[in-house]
Amino acid sequence: MSYAVSPIGFVRSCFKEKFAIPRQPQLAPAARGTLDLLPPFDQGEAVQGLEQVSHVWLLFLFHQALEDKPRLKVRPPRLGGNQSIGVFASRATHRPNGLGQSVVKLDRVEPGRLWLSGIDLLDGTPVLDIKPYVPYADCVTDAVNAIADSAPLPIKVDWQEQALTQARQHGLRLNEPLVELIEQCLAQDPRPAYQTPQPERRYGAAFWDLDVRWHYPQPGRICVLDVVASAATL
Repeated sequence: MSYAVSPIGFVRSCFKEKFAIPRQPQLAPAARGTLDLLPPFDQGEAVQGLEQVSHVWLLFLFHQALEDKPRLKVRPPRLGGNQSIGVFASRATHRPNGLGQSVVKLDRVEPGRLWLSGIDLLDGTPVLDIKPYVPYADCVTDAVNAIADSAPLPIKVDWQEQALTQARQHGLRLNEPLVELIEQCLAQDPRPAYQTPQPERRYGAAFWDLDVRWHYPQPGRICVLDVVASAATL
């Protein structure tokens, strides 16, 4: 038996590509975006009462990771990218039905639009449902996950002076906490865990309408080199 589902809206996010998106929600509080609702859910009645809620669950599709053949095992980044476990023991993007879920902060509610932060969602993500976070039921204080028992330790993020100036200027233009966004995302170390970066190698990712470039001058340390307008926006 099969079922058909349709998006109720789409996310407009600071993340324009998959690389450097935090691997869990809430790891980058400065990551912001909106959920733009589609008819008939763009009416005020659909979101009435959400102004009393601080966080919501978003159920969504990993629309750039959909696959025809289900995977039984995956290689989660938390285990270094080289160790396989069952797909249902991980939160890998390669899901049997492409479904994901995230708890995000609800900053503002408008008819047809929710303003969000702490997101880990790619721009254009289709959202299938919204559910209010219920602290007494959703927060299990004695829960155990031996695979991921604590948040990964952040790595140090430094800046070249020019890059920091660029980020501050673009942050003012965008009216976004851009410096904090970049630091919070890069501190999660977005490179594949099995990869040993050389100081001369440059990495890059897109945030808002910007390209951010960095390198690893030494193990466990990142230095931001440039924050420039994306070629797609020039």
